[in-house]
Amino acid sequence: MDKTVIDPGNGPKPSEPGASTVEKGSAKRSRRGKSRRNGKPRDANVSPQLHGVDSRPDSPSKGDPERDSAPKKRKRRRRSRGQGATQPAQDAVVARQGAAEQPASSPLPQAKRKSRGGKRSHRGPQGRPLVPSHAPKPAARQNGPAAAQHSSAAPEQARLLARTQGHYRDSGSDGSADMYAALDLGTNNCRLLIAQPTRPGQFRVVDAFSRIVRLGEGLVSTGRLSDDAMDRAVEALRVCAAKLSGRSIRRMRLIATEACRAASNGEEFLARVTRETGLDLEIISRETEARLAVSGCSSLVGREARSVVLFDIGGGSSEIAVIRVGENRSNRLANHITHWTSLPVGVVTLSERHGGRDVTPQVFAAMVSEVEGLLDAFHCPPLAQEAPHEDFHLIGTSGTVTTLAGVHLDLPRYDRRKVDGLWLSDAEVTAMQDKLLAWDFAGRAANACIGPDRADLVLAGCAILEAIRRRWPSQRMRVADRGLREGLLTDMMADDGAWRRNRIRRAQMQGKTERKG
Repeated sequence: MDKTVIDPGNGPKPSEPGASTVEKGSAKRSRRGKSRRNGKPRDANVSPQLHGVDSRPDSPSKGDPERDSAPKKRKRRRRSRGQGATQPAQDAVVARQGAAEQPASSPLPQAKRKSRGGKRSHRGPQGRPLVPSHAPKPAARQNGPAAAQHSSAAPEQARLLARTQGHYRDSGSDGSADMYAALDLGTNNCRLLIAQPTRPGQFRVVDAFSRIVRLGEGLVSTGRLSDDAMDRAVEALRVCAAKLSGRSIRRMRLIATEACRAASNGEEFLARVTRETGLDLEIISRETEARLAVSGCSSLVGREARSVVLFDIGGGSSEIAVIRVGENRSNRLANHITHWTSLPVGVVTLSERHGGRDVTPQVFAAMVSEVEGLLDAFHCPPLAQEAPHEDFHLIGTSGTVTTLAGVHLDLPRYDRRKVDGLWLSDAEVTAMQDKLLAWDFAGRAANACIGPDRADLVLAGCAILEAIRRRWPSQRMRVADRGLREGLLTDMMADDGAWRRNRIRRAQMQGKTERKG
């Protein structure tokens, strides 16, 4: 039997529909008039050459009417099906003839079918387009293991971007607006945000990335960043570098915090990061870190507030800022900081010293006592005694307070839109801390808002939170799922006049629209 072999990706183009050698009088005239090939009329009396037919000497003649009539019959059958015509008997005959003439090893007729626009549509069993073997692959932005890491992290990044866009308005990309990027390499996490300014004080997130790298693992005992921790961080930073290189960024700021500040080999590690990823990170001071945390949460401080204590419980340090807002409130909330401190303790360092897996009430009390001793050295007036309760509150920006909020809401999985900006009463915070303390490690890891990555850290964060609440008692606390990255973006956009440019651009576009109208 003759075999016709046509590769869906590379094979020869099938013959034009209706290009058979049947005489004009024995077949219906084509609806499109005279048949054409390469823009020229084709003489129906000339026998076309069939593509892919075996050219052996014993193969049938190319002009065999019985063989060449099959495409014509299949075309009529498809046309009748598309127009809704019902000719069961004729269709059955055509189907049997087509099946008898179709070689066993040839592709299905659908594989050679043309779309109405004249383009071939190769589709697999599930309707997905088949990729030709010669099709070029998308160019990768990074080499080596980072490419595999980036592809494997794609679902994680999709979830993260969905979570991040839950708060900021106008999520999506605006080609007319400038892009800004902020990267925060902390003791526990590596985070990146790429955003565009919208209305004054606001921006839309274009891309986001976050990964737990535990850069400060073992730092308490050795005073150095371990090789495994640095490798994890470099892999995450490669992903960030790929995201940044694929976009036109007007301004960016890439920072490193406590782990690189405290480690004896912190500068060496950042030099390695520059060599391997091309990213140039700066180690910021504790004061700068506190101001950035305040800038990132400025929109959560209501106009009625007169004094606020904002805290950021990190992996290796905890920043606390005391804010007094008078009658003349500045556009930058960080200008109202009166006192600030940075405690050299975070969830990673505290859990490593006391143990984070099996935390008894006695271990928890020891953690709280250590943090209280550090707070004793911070000289600041007790704000709650000077201001009415409704004018003073706490703001917490860290994984600890967002976890407490998620557990309080009993979320089946973490949802930033429901957590960011949530108010918790003092009694609710106490109840959530007691609830987490009653769970063992497996119970904490099984909770969707905690997970195994944070199960050994969350109680250390609760101990730091408890010490802060004892120092500044408040009837309520506001939860902020934001922090240094948002502060970096806000400061860069303000310094660069991004919102002013956007306002001018919108006015110009509105003027053009009115003139056209």
